[in-house]
Amino acid sequence: MKRYLNCLLITAVGALLLSCCGTPTTVRVDLLITGGGASGTAAGLQAARMHCRTLIVEETPWLGGMLTAAGVSATDGNYRMPGGVWGEFRDALAAVYGGLDSLKTGWVSHVLFEPSVGNRIFNDMVSKEPNLEVWFEASPVSFERQDGKWIALIRTAGTVKRVEATVLIDATELGDVAAQCGVPYNTGMESRDETKEPIAPAQANAIVQDLTCVAILKDYGRDVTIPRPEGYDSTVFACTCASPVCIAPKEPNRLWSLREMITYGKLPNNKYMINWPVEGNDYYVNLIEMTPDERREALQDAKRFTMQFLYFIQHQLGLNTLGLADDEYPTADRLPFIPYHRESRRIVGKVRFTLPYITAPYTQQWPLYRTNIAVGDYPVDHHHARYTGTEELPDLHFSPIPSYGLPLGVLIPEATEGLIVAEKSISVSNIVNGTTRLQPVVLQIGQAAGALAALAVQTNTGIDAVPVRDVQQAILDARGYLMPYLDVPVSHPLFKTYQRIGATGILKGTGQSIGWSNETWLRIDEPLLAAELDGLKDFYPQASLAGLPDTVTLHSALALVRSIAKQKHIDLDGEEEDGTKAQLLFAAYKTDALEQPNAPMTRGEFARLVDGVLNPFHRKPIDLQGRIMN
Repeated sequence: MKRYLNCLLITAVGALLLSCCGTPTTVRVDLLITGGGASGTAAGLQAARMHCRTLIVEETPWLGGMLTAAGVSATDGNYRMPGGVWGEFRDALAAVYGGLDSLKTGWVSHVLFEPSVGNRIFNDMVSKEPNLEVWFEASPVSFERQDGKWIALIRTAGTVKRVEATVLIDATELGDVAAQCGVPYNTGMESRDETKEPIAPAQANAIVQDLTCVAILKDYGRDVTIPRPEGYDSTVFACTCASPVCIAPKEPNRLWSLREMITYGKLPNNKYMINWPVEGNDYYVNLIEMTPDERREALQDAKRFTMQFLYFIQHQLGLNTLGLADDEYPTADRLPFIPYHRESRRIVGKVRFTLPYITAPYTQQWPLYRTNIAVGDYPVDHHHARYTGTEELPDLHFSPIPSYGLPLGVLIPEATEGLIVAEKSISVSNIVNGTTRLQPVVLQIGQAAGALAALAVQTNTGIDAVPVRDVQQAILDARGYLMPYLDVPVSHPLFKTYQRIGATGILKGTGQSIGWSNETWLRIDEPLLAAELDGLKDFYPQASLAGLPDTVTLHSALALVRSIAKQKHIDLDGEEEDGTKAQLLFAAYKTDALEQPNAPMTRGEFARLVDGVLNPFHRKPIDLQGRIMN
């Protein structure tokens, strides 16, 4: 009821503005994206490249959100899976700084950079897309759905403009647009009984993760100690690292040295990202249901907290030559435009992604892995150290998981037409948000949202009616990942083939967590075992696996594929010189089998054969739950 009243209030405000100011000129686009953060920028790039007229509305003067405007310029995870816009961005950073190794300036990440450089890169990428426009320092006023279109009022450049769009993407930091449009959502932590997640708390609660007002420091080579901030208490930061003032650390297992603390987020050009979780500048406040004025007031407190931490670093730890960089943010206080929000509203979507779908994706109620549109490999990492009573919460520091794929349905609200939700507001559990919130994953979420929106516009269909495989193919065409296979990088000549077969489940990957490394492998060079072909029966129930040797040979594999092709009326016996792709591929393997009939068929070879001859990825459509549609 509260969310419905909020939507009515926003609409009423818009109507009042129109009555006072007259009807503004209407700007018509295919896609309106609210928020030019990580996901919003990626969504705009992807949609524009698919010839979709796109407008991004961003409240700050920068693009990139948490990567730039919030100052979290140290990416987490996906170092070995640089697909899509994430890969483009990483490569552009490497070009600026002189190679990938030049980005390894701090120990928390393999990709660190100055936020201003990240902003310039995103702006350069956007400027190359004629179908993409950005309105900076612009904020939404109201949204209304009329006759299959979104009508939005946007405040920009001292006026209010009317925007008409076919599809709307909420890429805001806290899911505000989805809430304004009446989309049901969850906040806080679910109970383990609800989500079947062993590491979730026994009882649900309203606790969100700490946010951080990041500071970007640089070394001035002289004393730049700031005046003692109001409310400063050195004991709050005493054990931010090992030092004489640290007597009773709250986290004795995470007590780092001073050097390790300050070089954690060391950036190029002698700068430092201060986003320190151990008794540092993490700050607990739940902004989600606050009014804009309440949020501004609460964030002033969070900024003061960061300035207190800076004073502690300068005054107590002796690093008095480090001060707020004067060449990063054009703000009066030299702090980033926005805080780093680790948690948002989480919508009720067409599907909900919970931890079991990561740890055991092939044994759950729905085969959601077939619908993957993004990949991640970072552990479940939650920040709750500044919450009073954190000792009562589960320890969620880097809970190990295998790498995973993220299903498409988490971007689609359960019952709101024409709306796609991105950033951190997707339909996941609180636990899973601890890994899907990371920058490379959020960039991919945005790219998938842009592809989905463009296809809906092109085909004049509802968001939930766009074929899953079409969205996935658009991502593959953009060199993005569906499945997190480390043995098949995006540079592999058969990358798309292996991704497609993995997304059917005809061959399944093997996931594991070893130390800090969360990995999944397709094992393309290993022999194919008959026991591994249960996924084939899902797609071809009439296929007979009886008589297959335990280790499948070239001859037996060809016989199996031929029998399925015959059932599906796929001709494999045409003349080779003018045959189809399927005929030519089958003939090539047939030649090999004649020479070595008992040679083992590798998993990779079988994937290539099935993809090229049977083409189940495109011939067997699936729904948002991953079920095969007849």
